[in-house]
Amino acid sequence: IQVEEAAVSLWNWAVAKHTGAVVNDEQKAKLRFVACRLIRLCEGPDPAEGTIRRQILMSMKTGKGWIDVGKAALADGFLENAMSNIEKLYAKLRKGSDGEADIQEHRADVENNLFKVLSYQAESAVAQGDFQKAMVCVQRCKDIVMKLPKETCYLSILCYNFGVETYECKRYEESSFWLSQSYDIGKMDMKYSIGKEMQAKVLRLLATTYFEWDCTLHLDRALKAINLANQENTHPAGFFLKVKILLKSGASDEEIKAALAEFLHLEMPLDFCLNTAKLLLEHGRESVGLDFLKSVPERFESSPDLGKITLLHIEFLLQNKRELLAKQKIEEIIIGHYTGKQLLPETLNQLHIILWDRAAKHYEEKSYSEALHWYNYSVSFYTPRQIDQNLAKLQRNMASCYFHLKQVDKAKEAVREAERCDPNSIFTKFSVYKIAVMENDTNKAVEAVVEMGKLAEKTSQREDKLGVDKNTGTNLLSLAAQIALENDQQSVAIKALEYLSEHLQDYQQLFAALKCLVRLLLSKVMAEKEEKRLGNVSEHTSVLNNTFSAAHKRLAESFTEEKFSGDMRILEAHWFRKVAWNLAVQFKDSPGKMRGFFVLSFKFSQFCPSDKAVLIAQKTCLLMAAAVDLEMGRQQVTPSEQVELFSQALQHLQTCKEIWKVLKLTGDFAKDPTDTLLLLYEFEARSKLNDPALHNFMEPVWEQPQIETKTLEIIASLAMESPARYPVLCKKALRSALNLHRKQPVIDAVKFSKCLHSLINISLPSGLTDLETSVLQEVWDYFEDALSVVSSTNAYPEMEILWLMTRAWNTGIFQYTVGKYKEAEQWCGLGMRFLNHLGSLKKSYE
Repeated sequence: IQVEEAAVSLWNWAVAKHTGAVVNDEQKAKLRFVACRLIRLCEGPDPAEGTIRRQILMSMKTGKGWIDVGKAALADGFLENAMSNIEKLYAKLRKGSDGEADIQEHRADVENNLFKVLSYQAESAVAQGDFQKAMVCVQRCKDIVMKLPKETCYLSILCYNFGVETYECKRYEESSFWLSQSYDIGKMDMKYSIGKEMQAKVLRLLATTYFEWDCTLHLDRALKAINLANQENTHPAGFFLKVKILLKSGASDEEIKAALAEFLHLEMPLDFCLNTAKLLLEHGRESVGLDFLKSVPERFESSPDLGKITLLHIEFLLQNKRELLAKQKIEEIIIGHYTGKQLLPETLNQLHIILWDRAAKHYEEKSYSEALHWYNYSVSFYTPRQIDQNLAKLQRNMASCYFHLKQVDKAKEAVREAERCDPNSIFTKFSVYKIAVMENDTNKAVEAVVEMGKLAEKTSQREDKLGVDKNTGTNLLSLAAQIALENDQQSVAIKALEYLSEHLQDYQQLFAALKCLVRLLLSKVMAEKEEKRLGNVSEHTSVLNNTFSAAHKRLAESFTEEKFSGDMRILEAHWFRKVAWNLAVQFKDSPGKMRGFFVLSFKFSQFCPSDKAVLIAQKTCLLMAAAVDLEMGRQQVTPSEQVELFSQALQHLQTCKEIWKVLKLTGDFAKDPTDTLLLLYEFEARSKLNDPALHNFMEPVWEQPQIETKTLEIIASLAMESPARYPVLCKKALRSALNLHRKQPVIDAVKFSKCLHSLINISLPSGLTDLETSVLQEVWDYFEDALSVVSSTNAYPEMEILWLMTRAWNTGIFQYTVGKYKEAEQWCGLGMRFLNHLGSLKKSYE
């Protein structure tokens, strides 16, 4: 009992909450589902009549609820339970009956519920696509409805709904069955019929179903259905459908005229008449259509929409290539426009569209004069000095025709009118641009392109709000560049391509534009470079740099673009890499530009596969960039500029070293000087940056067995080159170089002498008298080395021997002046030993 009470409470709560919009239809169906299942659990072996009736009601409503929320399969069990309980109820009622009258009364009571359950089962079957079951259920409903005539309307509409549902699913055979059933049921009892209007609606859909199913096969049925519909209720849709069916079937003109005559005497709306005329024209029935159209105006003389008929007449004439007659009609409308017979704004707009379409057709056929004739018709409807964006567009179109006809003055006048009406339109600026190019006015053309570029930016920002085509700006800029190139106006083309490359979203088009821009800029830069017009070279080179930077940026962004494949990216990167390399070579007289293009070439190469050729190119670019940075740092620049240049060089070298490590794994590079260059460049950069780690950096260098004397001598020179000053490293490098010279099978006396000269100079500065004994001893050993080599060869340069003699003698003199007589005697004696090895100069110094 408690479960039963809870189930009833839940049911009532669901109904109340649904009424108050607290629960939706599906939630209500779920709650009813639970309540109904609980009630069924409480069912005893012999339930009371009230209990059975409640179960019938709850099962029916639960099943209907599932159908209404689109879950018909869940409804079937409840509807079957309702049917089972109806049988139980009928049996129980008959058992307690006192005669035939009682039985008939109980049967009528039960049949009412039975009808509902069967109709719900039919709904469920249709929803699940079970046509046979639905037919059986509806047939049983038809049998019952004879006894329940009030349900005639409901059953007829139910079948109509089935027809609509199956028609929308293109199940035409089923749809035709249900619609026929709906019509037949509607005639069963005229008192409770759905009415003539609804019957006509059913028949029109039935005719449409036959028409769309297979008009050839079911033509007679479609015509029969639509004729019946028109007899039931006169409606424009019925007569229109009949004409449509006849046209589809290929009926003769006479048959169609007969169909039209059926409703000419009836009150039909103008739009219906116009649609009928259009239908006739679409099916090639020009004569019937024109005759019908001529009969329409007299019926709508007082209608403000009368112009629509004339408009359709003009369309008829144009589609049938009767342009002259169409022009006469248009001229009549223009006269009427200025004599108080204006068209409605909507109709006038439609006329403008027809006129513009006709003009555009002639324009495409290159009949520019004829196109102007149709545009002039459109202009006739505007008042003088009227401001309208459509008028601006019209004037631009006319200007285009004048361009092709070489009528520049008329084109300029049309563009001025367009500027007056719509000065901020990118299309107007484009028209101004075309005139400037035609007149070879470069400044004005560039100015127009700049305006177009700005407007293109605004267009792209507003496209989401205004529905403007996002490609409009880029298309016009692309066309502007093309026109400039065709007219040999490179400066204008460059400006157009600059803006175009900023706005293009299609990567293939973008890189095509960027490459075109680079080629144009290259020709400008090279030509002006040869003429030594440095100012312009700098300006165009700046644009060129910006173009390369833009290309690099867009290549980096292109990884997320599906339509731009990896192969495309590599192809474009190679192109820009090679051009940047060539530019760097061209700018050998301009270190800053040269370095910049080498760096760009390297950056583009990073988008390419790291094969041997690319790695070599990357290594060379970075070496060259570092070399240029070092060279610029040696010039007369400020300390802060030097630091920046040397730091940049160091960065390039660090990257280069990593690439070089990889490259050396690909082959034999024994004769490649890269290791030496990397060492010298890095040493110079670090030394001039006063790098505290310089000594540590050099430690492995001293131990290298393959190092050359030339490399050591350069290191020694760089160690003392301003702003660097590392005398210890300088001396160490020179000593290592001297050792290498000594190890040669035959000492190169000239190279040896120069190296020794430098070592003595750094170890024994001129003019110093107060020197430590250890320093003098070190230098003494160098002189002894020199004397050893001088004694063993005649190739030692005489001027170097003289220099050694002089330095040793002067050192002795300096020692004498400070009272070091013994040391003075030793050094002067050392100098005298060199005297014996002098050649032609010996007598002069003896």
